[in-house]
Amino acid sequence: MDRIATLRRIESALSDFEAGETDLEGCEGRIRAAVRTFATEFDGELSAYRSDAGTVVLAASEREARERVRELTDAEAPTVEPID
Repeated sequence: MDRIATLRRIESALSDFEAGETDLEGCEGRIRAAVRTFATEFDGELSAYRSDAGTVVLAASEREARERVRELTDAEAPTVEPID
């Protein structure tokens, strides 16, 4: 899913919440799903990686993914795997 499609899904979820057609939990679920789909189906130079602690980042390589996870979580030596 590309960025524009993701933003449209998020906008739709927020619009439904504002109109009273869904509650906060439903809105959050739809937004979370849109962002997760974007991250795992990212089409570009970056790939999604999941660390052993569950953190997901986009990076160009496993080395870069480990560095990003370290910066975000203060993990000493995270293990990362590509998400297919």
